[in-house]
Amino acid sequence: MDKQVQFLEQVTIRYAGDSGDGMQLSGTLFSNNSGTAGNDVNSFPDYPSEIRAPEGTLYGVSAYQIQIAAKRVNTFGDKIDVLVAMNASSLKVNIPKLREGAIIIANSDGFDEKNLKLAKYDVNPLDNGELSKYNVVKLNIFDELHGALSDLKMTPKNEYRTKNIFALGMTYWLFDRSLEPSEKWLRTKFKKKADVLEANIRALRAGYEYASKSPDMPIQYKITDAQLKKGTYRNITGNEAAALGLVIASKKANLPLFLGSYPITPATEILHFISGYKKFGVKHLQAEDEIAGISSAIGASYAGYLACTTTSGPGLSLKVEAMGLAIIMELPLVIINVQRGGPSTGLPTKPEQSDLLMAMWGRHGEAPLPIIAATTAANCFDMTIEAARIALKYMTPVILLTDGYIAQGTNPFRVPSLDELPDITPKFATDPETYQPYRRDPDTLARMWAIPGTPGLEHRIGGLEKEDITGLVSQDPLNHQRMVDLRQAKIDGIANDIPDATVEGEQSGDLLILGWGGTYGAIKDGYDKLRSEGKKVSYCHLTHLNPFPKNLGDILNNFERVLIPELNSGHLKIMIQNKYFKSVIGLNKVQGLPLKSDELEEKVNQLLNIKGSN
Repeated sequence: MDKQVQFLEQVTIRYAGDSGDGMQLSGTLFSNNSGTAGNDVNSFPDYPSEIRAPEGTLYGVSAYQIQIAAKRVNTFGDKIDVLVAMNASSLKVNIPKLREGAIIIANSDGFDEKNLKLAKYDVNPLDNGELSKYNVVKLNIFDELHGALSDLKMTPKNEYRTKNIFALGMTYWLFDRSLEPSEKWLRTKFKKKADVLEANIRALRAGYEYASKSPDMPIQYKITDAQLKKGTYRNITGNEAAALGLVIASKKANLPLFLGSYPITPATEILHFISGYKKFGVKHLQAEDEIAGISSAIGASYAGYLACTTTSGPGLSLKVEAMGLAIIMELPLVIINVQRGGPSTGLPTKPEQSDLLMAMWGRHGEAPLPIIAATTAANCFDMTIEAARIALKYMTPVILLTDGYIAQGTNPFRVPSLDELPDITPKFATDPETYQPYRRDPDTLARMWAIPGTPGLEHRIGGLEKEDITGLVSQDPLNHQRMVDLRQAKIDGIANDIPDATVEGEQSGDLLILGWGGTYGAIKDGYDKLRSEGKKVSYCHLTHLNPFPKNLGDILNNFERVLIPELNSGHLKIMIQNKYFKSVIGLNKVQGLPLKSDELEEKVNQLLNIKGSN
């Protein structure tokens, strides 16, 4: 049949089904393919915390959402344009997120009596007209697969395992994606399993062919290339960007890299990716627990390595005592915390920003350290290098905060040349005549770093308070006061070495939106829309949280009201009010879900209307 072609500027697709249905894989392949095709991409894997939730249940729905566009996109999309629903529960959970007129590709095999009951449907929604405001493509994927794969003599169960690839093929036709990148990936993945490879390639092509002929899919949509800055791009997750950032930082510092970590969701992939860089001299340890992970990294730092540890949620709690050890020893250490929902085990697969206060004050004693935060998946690369730069220059542990959304989501990453990146080579003590363990650089207040075993530079450090300059153990009250003040002054001085905060929009006025970390995309999209509507609102986003940029106080004083959107109960709000005595309005979301741009727009419009009514 003749098909129409329609050009779109952007579109949001969501694959949804049971945890075992392969929705994460379908979403990842579509995301990577779209990045290869030249679109800007932003994605969000949304899956249950249970390793394998009961099939067909509402709380067991696993999904992967992607927004692709011919322009820069900052979020995975507020409303869904195309939903692939493998069963009744995946439809019911996602109906509230659909845009009116959205396309629903529904696998009717997942809408039998059992699945309808688990989804709490009294009647089949595919048949009773309740989906009339959507464009429903109803098909039995099992039957289609059996027709395409019957001659391979596979069991029905194994045939059905390719249903996610069949659905992927349908969406590839719908958005004019090439099959070649995914076929290449399948050939690599299943190169030792010829029958599985053949089944998946056939399923991909069968889905594409079905969509091309289906009268229920009369339109093929095309999204032109995004006008991105020229360069070499790859689609990357935040965790992969952080791992790559560590490797590149070690090269720019001319130091060997060591990562000591314990696997924990959603930070584990950093350890996985680092293990693939062994040929570059990277060393890593999958420790038996969180304490061993950070302690091994402290030992590596003492020995002259660029050292790092990674964690999430309760793992940060377990590292607290060792963080204090690294602070009093004044050793460089990068601590990457991929924030997730809490408290306790909480929501392991869901994002939050609820570790900021713990990162700031969650240690016994006076134990300050720098805190920075990444804004996007690709930005995790730059902020990892920034964490290493600060750690090495100021001889201090640094906490880099990301979150589950940007860590496991994707967006295009422009691969920089090494010349574009800062030189972060540290200075080691070499002169036995002048060496003292706690003699400080007059500009940075960083203590001297000596490699153990260097002749004439023998020294001892540990967890007891040190005497200024000599590093001898000291219980002297005035010395302790001095060392506490010096460590704080060192961290405070970093403010002279970070960029000033910048404001988009008017530089003074009524309302400033102040954000931090992974809420960047939603705030940016919401802000841009508000500005396009003529709303007088300004925006500032922070990446350096301790210390704050030097000019932040002046910025805050230039605005009558400040709104801080956060995925917590008001952590940055507390820090701002504590330091600047500035009253702040909070937009606080603690649902295990990323912030949405329309949530910001609603809050800002409410504030502007209140101001206008006065």
